[in-house]
Amino acid sequence: MVVERKGGWATILLALVCLPNSTRVWSQAVSVPPVKMWVESSLQRVFPTSPVSEKKDIRLLSARNATLSFQVVVRSEAPKRGLRVKCEVDGGKDLGIQIRRVGYVPMPHRNTDIDFKVADGGDHLPGLVPDPLFPESITTVGPYENQSFWITVKVPESVPPGIRDLNIHLTAEEGKEKKQTELGTMSAHVDVRPFVIKARHDFPVTHWWSADGIYDAYKTQPFSETWWKYTERYVMDMTAHGSNVIAVPVFQTRREVVPRPAQLLKVTEVSPGRYSFDFSDVRRFIEMGKHAGMEYFEFPHMWLYWGVREPIHVYQREGDEFKLLWPTKTDPTTGVYRGFLEQYLPALRKFLDEEHLDPDHTFFHVSDEPGSGEDLQNYKRARALLRELAPWMKTMDALSDVEYGKQHITDIPVPILQSAQRYIDAGIPHWVYYCTGPRGDYLNRFYDTPLATIRMSGWLFYHLGAGGFLHWGYNYWYKMDTQELEDTFIEGAGGAWPGIAYGDPFVVYPGPDGPIDSIRWEVFAESLQDYAMLQTAGVKPNSTLLGDLKSYKDFPRQQAWVQQKVQQILNGSK
Repeated sequence: MVVERKGGWATILLALVCLPNSTRVWSQAVSVPPVKMWVESSLQRVFPTSPVSEKKDIRLLSARNATLSFQVVVRSEAPKRGLRVKCEVDGGKDLGIQIRRVGYVPMPHRNTDIDFKVADGGDHLPGLVPDPLFPESITTVGPYENQSFWITVKVPESVPPGIRDLNIHLTAEEGKEKKQTELGTMSAHVDVRPFVIKARHDFPVTHWWSADGIYDAYKTQPFSETWWKYTERYVMDMTAHGSNVIAVPVFQTRREVVPRPAQLLKVTEVSPGRYSFDFSDVRRFIEMGKHAGMEYFEFPHMWLYWGVREPIHVYQREGDEFKLLWPTKTDPTTGVYRGFLEQYLPALRKFLDEEHLDPDHTFFHVSDEPGSGEDLQNYKRARALLRELAPWMKTMDALSDVEYGKQHITDIPVPILQSAQRYIDAGIPHWVYYCTGPRGDYLNRFYDTPLATIRMSGWLFYHLGAGGFLHWGYNYWYKMDTQELEDTFIEGAGGAWPGIAYGDPFVVYPGPDGPIDSIRWEVFAESLQDYAMLQTAGVKPNSTLLGDLKSYKDFPRQQAWVQQKVQQILNGSK
């Protein structure tokens, strides 16, 4: 028998043998496709042309009641064909194992105002960036390209500590008969420690979501039964990834006037200036949110964003059409809109009482992202009106001028990250947010934000004393400021780059059966798990253990730092 290797192919040739009875056995060939395989951590993006690694096993340190992840990568060296590869994982019977295929999406430009030294992608971008996680364990690998599988491991609270050995099998599927050829086996070793992570507490996280994005993406009517079915899946996905605040779509708060508004509350003008309110769908939504595990409920802004100059748009349904109850330029605090608030706010309070919603777990908004000067004065007038009509209402808004906090104009100021330090220095309790920015050295969650940087989120929130986190784009799948859906697998910036960064408008993709998660979303969730681990361990926010964290722009960005700190905490350091 002769083994012949050519161009990476291994072909076993059975030589022609002359037997005594003159019977001949002709040569047969069993081919193994030329591939490279390796395992990779969850904090390293693997681009189509990333360098090959020789790493064939990985060690993962884990608490109990934890989720962790890693990647399995295969590269084809076959120049003339695509290769169908299947990934399977066995071992660790008391662990939950999920395999998903990492998809690539185009990033035709780098995000602006971000230096190479703090951006991901190197020479791979502009180009294809790994992001969506398809619920598939088989992939097609083209010539001279990498494809990855994302392996999620869930470690239940009840499992005994100890090492779990996982075996990773890659097989190629070839020909019309789908012949299976084993490519190789690799391994992962999950070191489960006795430490049990308890549920995160006293740190609300909200991701604003687009109710209309769901009924438009799934081609159904607003608030149809189909919409409710899919929406529940998205809400459950949020809680599964650490969000515990759900924005209730009582009203549509977009600036554009839309033909099919995402307004759950049914409002009827029964006579000029007199309104009736039907909260039945709002009640159903609250119950769905509770069932999905949401702890806090967030109600929409009362005035349009960027200046507090106009009231929100409220619609009344007439047959199959929706019409505005007042003109778009209506005075924001007097006349018809004041009359509406005088009726709506008591009705809202009655509904909240009936639903037994805890006032400390209920948030309300005035207006989004007001600036200084005239905006500040407009905001004061609107806030004063709410204090007059609804003194029970606790307000929170994304606003960055520290005067909003110093003057106690809002109850919970939410500055953007580059403004947060002024709130920290002034000792003003606050949440934080990012939205299209800040860029440069700051923490964010774009297509080209290194995954190790995203993983620092929970550590920074914890150490720097943020009271909560807000992000605007869970599933904004539209072209910016329109009701025109984009293909999110092609366009990642709402058609508005460079003003909108690639990866800013959404963290999930619309899948046929519900949300398709992204790598960024998974790593962010693990960062919130780190926050819960710090809480559980009793680590003080000002502990020397976290001394390397200086600000939202000055912090470690290395995978090794995270691994070292997790190990120290699981070993008992505080």
